[in-house]
Amino acid sequence: MALILEYLNDMHVFMDKYGDPRTNPWFLMSSPLPTLIICLSYVYLVKVLGPQFMENRKPYELKNLLILYNFLQVIFSAWLFYEIGAAGWFTGRYNFQCQPVDHSKHPQTMRMVHACWWYYFSKFTEFFDTIFFVLRKKFDHVSTLHVIHHGVMPMSVWFGVKFTPGGHSTFFGLLNTFVHIVMYTYYMLAAMGPHMRKYLWWKKYLTTLQMVQFVGIMVHAFQLLFIECDYPRAFVWWIGMHAVMFFFLFKDFYDQSYSKPKVRAKSPQPELETTEIKELTYQNGSLKNGFNKIHTNGTMPRARTVLPAGN
Repeated sequence: MALILEYLNDMHVFMDKYGDPRTNPWFLMSSPLPTLIICLSYVYLVKVLGPQFMENRKPYELKNLLILYNFLQVIFSAWLFYEIGAAGWFTGRYNFQCQPVDHSKHPQTMRMVHACWWYYFSKFTEFFDTIFFVLRKKFDHVSTLHVIHHGVMPMSVWFGVKFTPGGHSTFFGLLNTFVHIVMYTYYMLAAMGPHMRKYLWWKKYLTTLQMVQFVGIMVHAFQLLFIECDYPRAFVWWIGMHAVMFFFLFKDFYDQSYSKPKVRAKSPQPELETTEIKELTYQNGSLKNGFNKIHTNGTMPRARTVLPAGN
C-alpha cells in the first residue's frame, strides 16, 4: 500500500512539474486517474451492467430524445470546429507544417487552450451514443470498434490538454469536430424515422470520410519526424499511432460492412407436400368422417369442421 501511495505521489509531482500550468487547476486536469476511472466505468456500464439491466426489459423508445441529443451534438461540434479554427487554423497564425505550442497567456492563445479543454469534455458527452444503444437493446451496435473508440478518446485527449494544449496537435480536433458535424447530422436524420431513409444513402461515404480523417491526421503528425519543429516528438508518435490504430479499426468495419459480398443462402422453394386431413362434414343431417388430400407448405394441417349452412 505504501508503495502505491508513493507511486501516486511521484506521479502528481511529475504532473505538476511538466504539466501546463494554465490547465493544471482546471476540472479533471490535476490527475489522469479521474478520467481513467470514468473511462473504465463506461466500458463496464455498456458491456456488462447495461446489458444485464436490459435483459428482461423491453427496448426504450427514445426517438425524441435521440433527435434532441444528436441536434445538440451537431451544435456543440460546430462550435468546437469554429473555436479551434478561429483561435488558430483559420487565422494564419498556425502553420500546417509545424506549429509549436504557445505557452503564453495571449487572449488568442488562451482561446485555443479553452477550446482544447472543451474538446476533451466533448469526448465524455459522446458516451451517450453507446448508452442509448444499450437502452434500445441495439447490442450489435456496441461493437469492439465502437467501445474502444469512445473509451480511449477521453484518456488520449487528456494528455494533450495536460501537457501540450494548443499547437500542432489541435489539427486532430479540427478534423474530428468537422467529421462529427456530418456524423451527428446523419444520426439525427436517422432518428427521425423510416421516412428519412431515402435521404441517408451516404452512410457508406460517412465511414470513408472518417478514414480520410485519420489519414490526414497521420500525414500531418508524422511529417514532424522528417523536419525540425519545436514540438514534442512523444506527442507526434502519440497522435500519429492513434490515427493509425483507428484507421485500421474503421477500415476493418468498412470491409465487413461494404466490401465483402454478402452471401445469402438460397432457400429452395418449399415443395408441396400431400397430406391427408380428416374432414368432418354434415351430410343429410348426419355427421360423416372423411379424408381429403390437400397440399401444404410443410405446415401442420388442421382438422376443420364444415357446418351446415342455413341452420
